[in-house]
Amino acid sequence: MLLLDELKLELEGYRKDMKELYVILNIDKLKEEVEELQQKSAEDGFWNDLENSQKVMQKIKQNENVIANYKKLDSRLEDAITLIEMTIEEGNQEDEAAVAELREEAEGFKAELETTKLTTLLTGEYDGNNAILTFHAGAGGTEAQDWAEMLFRMYNRWAERHNFKVTTLDYLDGDEAGLKSASILVEGTNAYGFLKSETGVHRLVRISPFDSSGRRQTSFASLEVMPEIGEADLNIEIRPEDLEIDFYRASGAGGQKVNKTSSAVRLTHIPTGIVVSCQTQRSQYQNKDYAMKMLVAKLADIKEKEHLDKIEDIKGVKKEIAWGAQIRSYVFMPYTLAKDHRINFENSNINAVMDGDLDGFINAYLTALSHGTLEK
Repeated sequence: MLLLDELKLELEGYRKDMKELYVILNIDKLKEEVEELQQKSAEDGFWNDLENSQKVMQKIKQNENVIANYKKLDSRLEDAITLIEMTIEEGNQEDEAAVAELREEAEGFKAELETTKLTTLLTGEYDGNNAILTFHAGAGGTEAQDWAEMLFRMYNRWAERHNFKVTTLDYLDGDEAGLKSASILVEGTNAYGFLKSETGVHRLVRISPFDSSGRRQTSFASLEVMPEIGEADLNIEIRPEDLEIDFYRASGAGGQKVNKTSSAVRLTHIPTGIVVSCQTQRSQYQNKDYAMKMLVAKLADIKEKEHLDKIEDIKGVKKEIAWGAQIRSYVFMPYTLAKDHRINFENSNINAVMDGDLDGFINAYLTALSHGTLEK
């Protein structure tokens, strides 16, 4: 009974956290905004300005989601406390399965609370958007290409942990193993806000599985993270005459239809020289649609460079894929450690990190960013 009593007291202590979160999220103000915007949406002529009306409806939805998520989290806490009280009153505190289930629910609540707290640090203009991640192997041949593929898997596992949808947009196989380059779309609320911290060069130190002498090798790969942005949101006009479109057969695995038809699409934006490609979908239309998303994201970056105070909100500072430019190191030998050099955050459980346990790094980065202590 003592264990459940302790668990009950611990959860009751989180009521204070929920009250603080209510204030931080400014729930009362969000409710007022929803009411005002709903009244505005009911006015005559509201839909005459389609661009503005869409923004209003999107804001209503965003506010309602924040309010609903807070209510859901608060209810989860109170339900857990009530279940514990009922279990104690009914004398079922010796039921190991019931107690284990209650403890699991308590841990689930605490994890969800931490995630919700983390979202309060996401204040950038595009933080709520989906994210486009592009991986590039650095110099070093097979070793670097294998490392790029390891990063590709790591971020896929992170997205899976957070129930985000991942679509592979482009994938170019390595010469012997790994990948030369790849792009994925991560879809989910605040995907870009969470992942924007990951832009940069990632360094690996390990005993190379491709070296028969078993020597220690250092490899580099880069990750570029950009928000998925619609053309309408940026007022970017992409004229047909400014695009060069090439269709070709997709390479690598992807099913018979993908490999036997010229479904892959490469877009070249003539004014800027930007080239993007997508080959993973089964139709030219789908590949072209995703390639356009990538092109718009890259054009958004160029557009923001005209306003230097905003450029880092788009994709951070791009660095050379080489020694001394890395944002994070992953050491497998002679010790195990993942260290972010910008915020001095470390995790010695390298296997967990490579399996997608990146929340500690992301949380520390966002906290430093919000406190103004992040070194640019």
